[in-house]
Amino acid sequence: MSRLLAVDWGSSSLRGALLDADGAALDERAFPRGILTVEAGGFPDVFQSCFGDWMTPGTLCLISGMAGSKQGWREAPYCACPAGFDAIAAALEWVEPGRIAIVPGLSIDKAGVPDVMRGEETQIFGALQLLGLEHARLVLPGTHSKWATVSDRKVTDFSTWMTGEFYALLRRHSILARMLPEDEPALDTAAFDQGVAHALAGPGLLNTAFSTRTLSLFNRMKTEALPSYLSGLVIGEELKSQTLPRGEPVVVMGAEALTARYEQALAQLGVPVQRVGAGATWRGLRAIADTLG
Repeated sequence: MSRLLAVDWGSSSLRGALLDADGAALDERAFPRGILTVEAGGFPDVFQSCFGDWMTPGTLCLISGMAGSKQGWREAPYCACPAGFDAIAAALEWVEPGRIAIVPGLSIDKAGVPDVMRGEETQIFGALQLLGLEHARLVLPGTHSKWATVSDRKVTDFSTWMTGEFYALLRRHSILARMLPEDEPALDTAAFDQGVAHALAGPGLLNTAFSTRTLSLFNRMKTEALPSYLSGLVIGEELKSQTLPRGEPVVVMGAEALTARYEQALAQLGVPVQRVGAGATWRGLRAIADTLG
């Protein structure tokens, strides 16, 4: 397939790139038209208005992200792990056969409890392509962070961590909110490191989180440093539960400011980091398209 329209359709945003046969972006577009802004039955019209002129004869479109959820354009059932490029390509949900398809997310079941990802799998496959990796341990920080294990270019295991959401809840809706500044100050690296260290050594977040209040009560930390400390606590809590590769880097991908925090936190455990630049989603979709032949 010579031309690919790669689309990342999330909850709050819609972006796409027109890719050549080598995966290079010929053009890119972004719109504030996430799935939550689209009325029932309105997805074809939104797609046409945003990308219709790119859908020339012979162009394939692959869509990743929340467009494949129950609230999206069409539900794309999850693909069970272990899963690689072949499994994803075989499970595409075709909106228009041979022309427009939605990439399924991944699911895994551990001790009778399921976990899912939708959209991150495409980023993971793109990272493998960009870094030339067959095996990897990856983290995608965010509101709901994802940790994934890749073996032989297949996602064999993953887990979801509500780290960003718990930070927001504690920051705005707990007793701690009374001690914290209204605005988000610049990162205080020393306070962040202190939070990570306390989380790694402590019994758990239900205990360590309260230290944000007591450090303030006893004037042992400045008010503007407390959000950084709390951030270190929740990220450190996430890291202490991970099985990390010895002597090998963890692949970290996401927003620059957040990935920098994970790199700083992982340094306390002596774990090096390998960053992935922009374009992982596009490369992942290109790789899936190539699998289709």
